[in-house]
Amino acid sequence: MIQFNFNNPTNLIFGSGTLDELGKQTMPGSKAMLLISNGKSTKTNGSFDRTAEQLQTAGVEYAVFDKIMENPLKSAVMEGAAFAKENGCDFIVALGGGAVLDSSIAIAAMATNPGDLWDYVHGGTGSSKPLVHKGLPIVTIPTTAGTASEINAFGVISNAETNEKIGFGNPSLVPVLAIVDPALTKSVPPRYTAFQGFDALFHNTEVMISNGVNIMSETLALSAIENIAKYLPRAVRDGNDLEAREHVAYGSTLAGMTMQLTSTTAAHSMEHSMSAYHRNLPHGAGLIIISKPFYAFFIERHACDAQFIKMARAMGIGKADKPQDFITALIKLQEDCGVDDLKMSDYGFHPDESMTLAKGARSMQGGLFMANPCEMTDADCAEIFDKAYR
Repeated sequence: MIQFNFNNPTNLIFGSGTLDELGKQTMPGSKAMLLISNGKSTKTNGSFDRTAEQLQTAGVEYAVFDKIMENPLKSAVMEGAAFAKENGCDFIVALGGGAVLDSSIAIAAMATNPGDLWDYVHGGTGSSKPLVHKGLPIVTIPTTAGTASEINAFGVISNAETNEKIGFGNPSLVPVLAIVDPALTKSVPPRYTAFQGFDALFHNTEVMISNGVNIMSETLALSAIENIAKYLPRAVRDGNDLEAREHVAYGSTLAGMTMQLTSTTAAHSMEHSMSAYHRNLPHGAGLIIISKPFYAFFIERHACDAQFIKMARAMGIGKADKPQDFITALIKLQEDCGVDDLKMSDYGFHPDESMTLAKGARSMQGGLFMANPCEMTDADCAEIFDKAYR
């Protein structure tokens, strides 16, 4: 039987130059918290000024909060929520990469709910309480192509006090409006373009091997995989290649839909454990590091051979006829994007951490292990880390 449930009420406006359409949209409030990172990218590439101008066109006041970092911390979320309340903000405009978009979900919730974010987190040391009040409405404007958080109601937040990195969200927190303008990604440096692009790729490849994959999520995921594999090397080589940027952004945004339909797998749990203990590790880089042994684990067990063959064909091996062809295509794509040289040791990891990371992955987001196409024990997980280490 064909069955799926797709519910995403976000008004998605996609295309180069669409940031200039923001001011024409109906805003969900009268004063925005303009949320950006603690870096300078949105100021230097002009997207901040353009967004501010569009908000003024829409007759919206705004207050700027610029303290979001890579692998965003719970402390920054709580500070942002307090800022929104103190400044009377009735909605959030999240302008930035995945860290900013993820943080907007948590800030929106904590601006209207009592207590601490970890009171509402499910998993790890979270208390799993239900939200008391609906969060602030969110408008998202991604400046990177990777997380697909622009149309999702969930984000990943780190707790430095407990060495945890856990997804937080609620269907009520889904953004009301998303402006996906691929031209905004042109200023992303090559290395981070690759990291973010592989994050988008792995969202879709994990959906493909998930035991919950369905006819719709598979169709969307294969389209995303094909576009990312074909165009990501071009975007890495030339950041001003707008055609390449558009196709990678398309693949990334599609992942937001595939993940609504089908869960990702334990690879994301494993990487979140990695960057919880080593916060200098970019999420996409961590996924790349573990990717070959992670997917090889399922290939060796013939858990979903047909899915790997379909992905290999989408990635350019037209006559693929065996699961291992996917690994061949994956390695080539990493080489073409210049990220085949990543090492765990470069980010401070040690060989004796594998079991700690494995147990952390299951503790923080053990639910994703249930989406794997076959069982993966803590020992299996630790062995994957061992094989990835160099």
